[in-house]
Amino acid sequence: LIIMIIMSMASWYVIFTKLFEQSKLLKSANAVTDSFWKAGTMKQAAATLPETSAFRYIAEQGVKADEHHEGTLVEQIDRHTWITMSVDRAVGNIQSRMQDGLAVLATVGSTAPFVGLFGTVWGIYHALTAIGIAGQASIDKVAGPVGESLIMTAFGLAVAVPAVMGYNWLIRRNKTVMEKVRTFSGDVHNVLLSAKR
Repeated sequence: LIIMIIMSMASWYVIFTKLFEQSKLLKSANAVTDSFWKAGTMKQAAATLPETSAFRYIAEQGVKADEHHEGTLVEQIDRHTWITMSVDRAVGNIQSRMQDGLAVLATVGSTAPFVGLFGTVWGIYHALTAIGIAGQASIDKVAGPVGESLIMTAFGLAVAVPAVMGYNWLIRRNKTVMEKVRTFSGDVHNVLLSAKR
């Protein structure tokens, strides 16, 4: 029971924190269309976004790659490839951060029913042992303890179902968020490449 309470608390914590993080990113996506593309340069545009914004991070990484395309090793890579690599790396970092915590939901969703089943088996074993020691096997002596132990299976399912549903919902929302991030990164990439033509 204690293990399942911890699993349930962990899964609800992940669901709420990921929802908050996704909502913040979606708001940032709307802010990009309002202010970002109206700036004169990419550096000024990046400064219009909040410091913690994932979109600002992508723009800054692109600007940084564009400005620092110098040095013995870096010069061997053409400017287009260097900017592409930097922007793609930034998008990959954001995607990785968006995936954080989802493994907890997947683990809880797949293991909670088995933990509940283990609790049921444990409860039935102790109930049958107590009945064997008492030497009475009437239905009223068996039904109470066995029925009580079955509660653990129901509790395991009650923990697993929200975790699985939350996992699927967050994955679907992640796809929506990442589409906006990739669209923005593609636009930043194109603007940076066309800036010096």
